[in-house]
Amino acid sequence: MGILFVLFTFFLGSLVALRKPNPIKLSSYECGEEPTGSSWIQFNSRFYVVALIFLLFDVEMVFIFPWATIFSQETLLAADSRWGWLSLAEMFIFIGILLIGLLYVWKKGDLNWIRPESILPVGPAKVPLAMYSKINETKYLVKEFSVNSPVQPVSETTETKPVGVKPAFRPQFKKPSS
Repeated sequence: MGILFVLFTFFLGSLVALRKPNPIKLSSYECGEEPTGSSWIQFNSRFYVVALIFLLFDVEMVFIFPWATIFSQETLLAADSRWGWLSLAEMFIFIGILLIGLLYVWKKGDLNWIRPESILPVGPAKVPLAMYSKINETKYLVKEFSVNSPVQPVSETTETKPVGVKPAFRPQFKKPSS
């Protein structure tokens, strides 16, 4: 029955759905930005792995809340005194399995990010490597920024012209073509 219900729902959706494709509807949508460039870019696959691990543990932890509310009811404990100990042992086993999974993922190194390796420059440069290391080891002082910096008073005789500020971003909206 379940399979028939799903197939019937897909069939009904295909009958009722409107089909008026246009270039705007067929383009990818990402936060209102126009898609440019290739979608075949390299990214670190660990983002995907960490997201899956987070989702797995997050969903598993959701099971603890109903357990805590249902198994703490006094009527269940009054019916059989072993009920509380059984549910406590069950939850320890559940949390133990989660911890074993977390330790496995941690030991495997899936929670560690790939750190970039520093590559020393190689080429026909005449700069010695000691100079690069000296530059990298030097501590540079940066002036502190203060919001309460002294403001120069403006005399009344000096005429100031308003500065025209142009917006840094001008949104452009496209009308859908019919």
